[in-house]
This record gives sequence, C-alpha cells and structure tokens, in this order.
Amino acid sequence: MSIRNRKEAVEARVAAACKRSDRPLEDVNIIAVTKYVSLETTRCVLDEGLSHIGENRWQDVKPKWEALHERGTWHFIGHLQTNKVKDVIGRFAYIHSLDRMSLAKELDKQAAVLGLKVKCLLQVNVSGEESKYGVAPEQFFELAEEVSKLSHIHITGLMTMAPYEMEADATRPVFRGLRELRDQLNERNLFPYEIKELSMGMSGDFEVAIEEGATWVRLGTVLVGKEE
Repeated sequence: MSIRNRKEAVEARVAAACKRSDRPLEDVNIIAVTKYVSLETTRCVLDEGLSHIGENRWQDVKPKWEALHERGTWHFIGHLQTNKVKDVIGRFAYIHSLDRMSLAKELDKQAAVLGLKVKCLLQVNVSGEESKYGVAPEQFFELAEEVSKLSHIHITGLMTMAPYEMEADATRPVFRGLRELRDQLNERNLFPYEIKELSMGMSGDFEVAIEEGATWVRLGTVLVGKEE
C-alpha cells in the first residue's frame, strides 16, 4: 500500500474517532514516525503533506534531518540520554521524553547557550511497566514543580506509551490517566500557562487515545510502513 493510501485510511480513522468522542478534527495532529524507514521514504512522507516527523535516535536520524529538516516539524520521541542533548536541541521543535530532573537541567543549560526555549513534554509511565521510560505518576508533580523553575524549558504537554500487547480498548485507562494528570497539573497552576498537549497513541491504539483526549498521535507502521 502506498503512503498516500495509508494516509487516507489513517485520516478516516482519526476523523471517526473524533466524531465518536465529539472532538473537533483540528484538535488531533499526526506525527509520522519514520525511525524504521529510509531517507527517501521520509521524503515521500513529507511530499504527501505529513509535516510532523517523529524520530528517536540522533545517530539514525542525522542524515534524514540534514537533508530534510527545513521541510517539516521534527519531534524527538525516544528516550534521551543526557549526553545526547547537545545533538538534538535546536534541531527538534519538540522533545516528547522529558522524564527526569538531570535531563531537564541539561536541556535548560544547552537551551540557555543557544538562547532559546525548548518545547518539551513530560513523559509519564502511567502503566507502570518496568520496560517503559517515564516518571512514575506518584513522582510526577514533584518533577513538574522542579521543571517549572527552569527558565529555558516550555512544557507543552504530557506523553505516555501504553503496553504493546494490550488489546486497543484495554489501553483506555492508561490514556485516561495521562489526561487526568494533565488536568490536575493545570489545576495546580505550577506553570504560568495552560498545558494542552497529550502525546499518546500509536499504530495499534491511536483511536482509543483520541477518544481519551490525545492531541498528538505517533504513527509508524500503520502510516509509513516498515522497511527491513
């Protein structure tokens, strides 16, 4: 199936999920996760009007970013090691995986050097899986409060990943839990602005994520395919 056909199929499913949950279609944005495809396929993704690109390892995305970065909005969606911050900051418009204070401090430090504010999402391990990155929900507000004191980080939202093996509908409590954390965070007024974004939902569960409030869905195989 072509990327165009996949895009049309995905957009129809997104629209149906928005209708079911009485949400405006423009509330939901699609990130095309291109980590498993080549530079040329990534170029085709952009050619089809998919302007948000998600990658998770700088060493893998480097040639794609160097060739194509002016054409899209780039999202870093993978676990970010502190010593790799200098590679991604200033290149990616959003970092979806801020999950610890040591990383926040390094992002703040490097952003100060570049004279910019870096847009980040706080990654929360709502499901509690040991294999997943993210701050534990019970430590979330403590991390958020500390991050709120850093002047070069702008928190735009929260991110989570549901367990892969779950049936799609079984992921609902995970996504609902992230939405509730965001709402509680806004009630606490730790940040001088409203935090709106929820980055949640992947190829197997994005419709449920949309029904539970996702504003960014991160779609790889279902949208761009996978190359060996």
